[in-house]
Amino acid sequence: MQYARHFMQPQIQRAARAPRAEHADAAPMRRTAIARLIREQRVGRQAELVAMLRKLGVAATQSSVSRDLRELGVAKLGDRYVLPEGAPPPKSDFSALKQFVNARLTAGTNLTILKTTVGSAQSVAVAIDSARWPEIVGTISGDDTIFIATAGAREQRKLGERLRALFGR
Repeated sequence: MQYARHFMQPQIQRAARAPRAEHADAAPMRRTAIARLIREQRVGRQAELVAMLRKLGVAATQSSVSRDLRELGVAKLGDRYVLPEGAPPPKSDFSALKQFVNARLTAGTNLTILKTTVGSAQSVAVAIDSARWPEIVGTISGDDTIFIATAGAREQRKLGERLRALFGR
């Protein structure tokens, strides 16, 4: 027994020092604060946002801020974060993201490509993923390009109709 206690001591100490998990209830308040900070100040790094939030008494980590930025549809233009026009959109509202989409292309019968402004592809991809359209198999986003895979030509056509209706492209 003494050996087991001695052997487990480092794990127990690490667990005691580990940061506590954030409550899911804190996310809406944190997102509201993030949106306000981005509107009112020039913010260019997630670490800056974490520090600003902590000064306001809002619990935040880099990973929670990263998730919040995606959920809010925030894009990085140049050296600063920007919110979509208007209020933060609900997950299914693509109107605020329309300004970031420049072109829609196809490659073969299974791949649709969206070209966006620099730094906004991930925000648009998150909105598309959140919509959970049945014709989409998966998405991959870069800095200004999104690859959207579909199961076949019929699904690609259906996706094209949706994207044209949403983004006019």
